Amino acid sequence: MSNPELHHNRSLSYDPDVETVVSGIMGGDRHMLSRAITLIESQRPEHERKAHEILDRCLAKKTTSIRIGITGSPGAGKSTFIEALGEEIINQGLKLAVLAIDPSSRKSKGSILGDKARMEKLSARKEAFIRPTASSGYLGGTSPKTHETILLCEAAGYDVIIVETVGVGQSEVLIETMVDFILLLMLPGSGDELQGIKRGIMEIADAVAITKTDGDQSNIAGVAKAEFTAALHMLPAKYPFWERRVFLTSALTGKGVREVWQNIQDFFTQIRSHNLLESQRQKQLRQLLYTVLEEMLKKEFFTDPEVIATKESVEERVLSAELSPFSGAKTLLNSFTRRR
Repeated sequence: MSNPELHHNRSLSYDPDVETVVSGIMGGDRHMLSRAITLIESQRPEHERKAHEILDRCLAKKTTSIRIGITGSPGAGKSTFIEALGEEIINQGLKLAVLAIDPSSRKSKGSILGDKARMEKLSARKEAFIRPTASSGYLGGTSPKTHETILLCEAAGYDVIIVETVGVGQSEVLIETMVDFILLLMLPGSGDELQGIKRGIMEIADAVAITKTDGDQSNIAGVAKAEFTAALHMLPAKYPFWERRVFLTSALTGKGVREVWQNIQDFFTQIRSHNLLESQRQKQLRQLLYTVLEEMLKKEFFTDPEVIATKESVEERVLSAELSPFSGAKTLLNSFTRRR
């Protein structure tokens, strides 16, 4: 009889080289894709180097995937809706990757929710790849490594990539820097909460889907639809060729799900015919370049021996009002640049 623990230890110690991982990803090996994403998410320098090498190689494979961001307040039924939408996408013969960003515990930095468990039907489909990722307290509603993960999923041949965000407010607008279509999910009774919805979120939405509009909710859903439609018309257009629509949906009955998917496909037909997709992707890559650069500089700064040596005393002087936070920051910056 085989020992499962021994098998587990063996699989952990197995460390394939870059070539093996890259050819595995390109060949659609989900295990190699998961392994590469784990390397990307790792904080260890040797993992980071390997991840960057894998990414560089995978970027050579140009794809025209559909990138969709799905956002909305917690409780709007994002996972249930994604499962229904995912079934619709797969039934059309497409491969789907879902990157579900979970709220992270501030203390442990672990994931609070298990998205794989919440999308049982979808995770059973071989055409779907579901990856729950903890946001690690990152403010973008997405994880800092989400964009790199999207690029890996594209290299693995996934036609549609859905990024589900935490749904935490204004900072959600960062999702726009990595996807092409943003779907905002709202609950039927939320029309009266329109004042509380951050304008930025409404401005970046390409369509709104009102969820859970079955049963008793169907009456108030019509009112919510009218209110959201009016609100969208008051905002400046995102694209001159695109009119944003509001859909009434129910993941339970399948109502409106097909219409939403059709709307997303229509959008991609339009954006491609206006030759905007390629320039949008380039804009996103530029953004990623500087986001990664900022992360690197931050890490370099806080691990610098001079900064570590002076940090405590500068902090004490700032807290005792002997030094302003601005002068304190300047002092730390000087200690960082002095040896360069």
